[in-house]
Amino acid sequence: MLSRLFAPKVKVSAHCDLPCGVYDPAQARIEAESVKAIQEKMAANDDAHFQARATVIKEQRAELAKHHVSVLWSDYFKAPHFEKYPELHQLVNDALKALSAAKASKDPATGQKALDYIAQIDKIFWETKKA
Repeated sequence: MLSRLFAPKVKVSAHCDLPCGVYDPAQARIEAESVKAIQEKMAANDDAHFQARATVIKEQRAELAKHHVSVLWSDYFKAPHFEKYPELHQLVNDALKALSAAKASKDPATGQKALDYIAQIDKIFWETKKA
C-alpha cells in the first residue's frame, strides 16, 4: 500500500541525465588547452620551482579534461550515438589516453594530440545536438 502511495505518478525519460544543455566538450577543450599552454611555458622556463608548480597544475588540468571527456562518454552519449558513430568508443579512449600522456609529459605535442581528439569528439557532439 505504501509503495503505491509513494510511487511516481509520472514516468519520464530523457536523452541525458539532466536536461540537455548542461554537457559541452568545451569544458574538456579548455582544460586541455591549459595543459598545452603549461607545457609550452615549461619549455621556456627552467626554474625548478616554476617547473614543480607547473607540473602540479598541468596534471590537475589533465585530470579535469579526462573527467569532462568521461562524463560525455558515460552520461551524454547514448546507444543511438554509438550506433551512428561507431568510432566514438575508440575516439573517447584515444582522447583519454592522450590526456594521460599529456599529463605525464612536458612536450606540447602531447597536449596538441589530446586537443585533436577532443576536437573530433566535439564535432560528433554537435552533430548529435542537431538531430
